[in-house]
Amino acid sequence: MNQNPPSPAVVPERPPLAILGVPFDPLTTDETVALIARMISSGLPHYLATANVDFVVQASEDVELRRILFDAHAVLCDGMPLVWASRKLGNPLPERVTGSDLVPRLLRESEERGWRVYFLGGTDASVAAAAANTQKKHPKLKLVGAYSPPFKPLLEMDHEGILARIREAKPDLLFVAFGCPKQEKWINMHYRRMGVPVSIGVGATIDFLAGTVKRAPVWMQKTGLEWIFRMLQEPRRLAKRYGKDLWVFGMAIQRQVRDSRARRAARRPETAMGAKATVIPVVSAGVAPGHPVPKIQRLEGPERLDAAAAGELRNVWVSAVEGGDVVLDLGSTQFADSTGIGLLTRLRRQARESGREFRLAAVGSRIGDSLRLMQLESFFQIFGTVEEATASIEEQRRKQAPVAVAPETAAIQWQGDITAVTADAVAALAMPLIEAKAAGSRLAVDLSGVAFVDSTGVGMMLKLKKAAKRRDVELVYEKAAPAVLNVLKLTKLDEFLLGRRA
Repeated sequence: MNQNPPSPAVVPERPPLAILGVPFDPLTTDETVALIARMISSGLPHYLATANVDFVVQASEDVELRRILFDAHAVLCDGMPLVWASRKLGNPLPERVTGSDLVPRLLRESEERGWRVYFLGGTDASVAAAAANTQKKHPKLKLVGAYSPPFKPLLEMDHEGILARIREAKPDLLFVAFGCPKQEKWINMHYRRMGVPVSIGVGATIDFLAGTVKRAPVWMQKTGLEWIFRMLQEPRRLAKRYGKDLWVFGMAIQRQVRDSRARRAARRPETAMGAKATVIPVVSAGVAPGHPVPKIQRLEGPERLDAAAAGELRNVWVSAVEGGDVVLDLGSTQFADSTGIGLLTRLRRQARESGREFRLAAVGSRIGDSLRLMQLESFFQIFGTVEEATASIEEQRRKQAPVAVAPETAAIQWQGDITAVTADAVAALAMPLIEAKAAGSRLAVDLSGVAFVDSTGVGMMLKLKKAAKRRDVELVYEKAAPAVLNVLKLTKLDEFLLGRRA
């Protein structure tokens, strides 16, 4: 267990609002700029997402994108339908914060504060025009790079070459325009290694800066009709997408609003006071004698985990997560609104960021139904009792390696999450096992213990498969969970990696 976790990243003060499982932060444009300034001052790497209705719809079908938005240091509301939905859910987002409005504001701030800026993506022509127009408008701006990589699928890009350019430029702000979800997946793969304080996926914003795509009139932006203007500009590309988005989002948000209203009406509001953090002393077999025992903290949920309770408990609970492993006991919690669920996502993200374990215990049917409705149940480890959750953390301490070998079968067993954080370690442990196999032999990788794999993990699986093939060893991935299958299918590598059509 990590005894010296990394310094916590900068995140918004208020808990987010979960809309169809995506945690939107209640930020104004001014608050977003102030948050980004704190992120840059910290020197730690962060990534932000500007999510619109299309992001939410794509995330409902793409487990990896949903996880990326779940883990983002801030998710900004880039769409009036999302603002309208938040009002129906009882905790309104303050305003729409679009990438196309935020980026020009950040360019002005960068010129004044001396922040270094890098444009990545678009076409060769558009990124060059965007850079020229920006430099003309902001002559003192430190625009340290503008690069459009050759268009390729995500896993075929020259990642090391792109990273070398960015590291050499040392930007404070990186604007990535590969389109959703490619830009979000690329950022998630590399933001830790790049070390850039703030990376943001900005979609078509570079085209707006270049002047190749026009924005809608201000009145259309303010009334939520900008999507119509965009569709009229590119009807063949956008009409079908927007039609699907409106239908899927409209039906899904109605279900969430109905669910929230029904649960809110089930009981009268109660105070959040009395919720507290209790330290449970645990002797861990994974700690050497003389070393401090990592504490497991039990947090008690209030009867109603609503917006008021979430705001009241947020600082105490986040501090608890940063200070040790946590079991959140929801046995007394009868109701959680979209902000309460949003706080749970923030705690889970903060625990992962701090190298801590986080478990939910005694989750009632109402909270469980809300998590399932928002497709969030797979992002939490949920146990029937506090004792079971505590035992799970102790067991996790004893099983730190992401790779194990079953001697009776000589199969490799992977466990946990295979992501940008763990992929190199997994590959380093697996490669000697592949090299030890005789030519013409077979080696299976058991994925049943893997809860999630991201694009970096898939890329690592692909490299291992190819390395085994060069040695005439058949490497087969087996028993993939549904969330892992989802990612493999979206990369169109499921048949190659699994040896069959999943």
